[in-house]
Amino acid sequence: MTRAARPSRRPSAWRAAQRRRRSWRLADPRKLPAKGAFDVGLRARRLLWSWWPWAALAVWLALGPRSWWAVAAAVMAFISHLIAPREEPPRYGLDHEFAAASDEFVATMAGATGVPLLPGNAFEILDNGDAFYPRMLQDIAAARATITIEAYIYWAGEVGTTFAQALAERARAGVRVTILLDAVGSTDIGRETLATLEQGGCQVAWYNPITWRTLGRFNNRTHRKSLIVDGVVGYTGGAGFADHWRGQARTPEEWRDVQVRVEGPAVMPLQSGFAHNWQQATGELVSGEGYYPVLSARGPHTLQVILSSPENGASSVRIMYYLAIVCARRSILIANPYFVPDPVAIQTLVEAKGRGVDVRIMVAGVHNDNWLARQNSVRLYGPLLQAGIEILEYNRTMLHHKVMVVDGVWATVGTTNFDNRSFAHNEESNVCVFAPEVARQFETSFEDDVAGCDRVTLDAWRRRGLAARAGEQLASLLEDQV
Repeated sequence: MTRAARPSRRPSAWRAAQRRRRSWRLADPRKLPAKGAFDVGLRARRLLWSWWPWAALAVWLALGPRSWWAVAAAVMAFISHLIAPREEPPRYGLDHEFAAASDEFVATMAGATGVPLLPGNAFEILDNGDAFYPRMLQDIAAARATITIEAYIYWAGEVGTTFAQALAERARAGVRVTILLDAVGSTDIGRETLATLEQGGCQVAWYNPITWRTLGRFNNRTHRKSLIVDGVVGYTGGAGFADHWRGQARTPEEWRDVQVRVEGPAVMPLQSGFAHNWQQATGELVSGEGYYPVLSARGPHTLQVILSSPENGASSVRIMYYLAIVCARRSILIANPYFVPDPVAIQTLVEAKGRGVDVRIMVAGVHNDNWLARQNSVRLYGPLLQAGIEILEYNRTMLHHKVMVVDGVWATVGTTNFDNRSFAHNEESNVCVFAPEVARQFETSFEDDVAGCDRVTLDAWRRRGLAARAGEQLASLLEDQV
């Protein structure tokens, strides 16, 4: 056989496949720079709270003359292991060509979070305790089969007593009332309130109490706030059951917060979140029509209910936040009390501003119940302010709602703070709505709240004193825990 007649060892189809492979390699997002470069300070903090340096130190000390110090190092290794985040933010694939108003965004949001969109829901925004507490009590009084509650905070006081009496009355009437309370957040429920619930026939269980058997999960808290009546009506948002949520946010004693009332098919995911955690706490599977009725359309809205848990290894709510930011084309409004963005979030927000998006962030100001979150938030203002992002500190009272609106077409509201604790440690829930009319309601509410804010300027931020900076650096050691 002549050389010319010899068959090719690399046929054209094979060569085409190789070209496609090389093209794929060039397009591999992992070949691009990762979002959110880790600075020296962040790397040092991560090393400080890694278990293995402390374990190595314990071994070294155990071999020396002062071996008792090895015990302290071993304890630090154990604590570091327990509090380590089980989830990391996505750092690649956060560059998208489609906008929040596109069909691609809707499909990607459903696919990336693993949560379908459910049509046929009624959706009502309730601002502050004078609006949402009476509405919740009205629905409780109308319950006929089941009431489920999952709450991080249920405290003694007028609100706690009022709800306990209403729930006990329904339980005595034959409604099954099941209440799941976080074992850390609700320690101040008080004996009288708890007795009212239990003696009335309500079932109360505690999520993740700290015992030797649960020590490995002690940092996992349920931060969800849900009330579900007959599996048909559901509430979620920033508020628990305590007196500081009463009123209309007129004074520092009346917190600013938002709850949403959902009626229709989107209530089922909220119920599923409760059922999963109830089973984990009690071993009981809740089932039946009283919890999961067949739901027909109750309204015009298509909703997405995203449940986030550290058990999943990736925060669905973090993915939701970041994806919405990178798909923004006109505006981003964020109202969140504990705003402690990681390097990835900071970069995506700065890049959004750079492509012409109007980015405005409203945070809790001087009336803030979490010193660590406040200090870490202020410490991280710098790159955002330098990019021209507007930061507003709400100083009328404690701002506690968690809302984001993108491009006037999409909004999310729920329990999730914009910080690592919510993303990596807590059970959380958010409701997303794809509706310009609802987005406009949240935008109007945001503009109304601006009157209670002070705008942070880059010059004022740079002029904060040495004592303030020292406090921020001290707080930064626990950034991953707030």
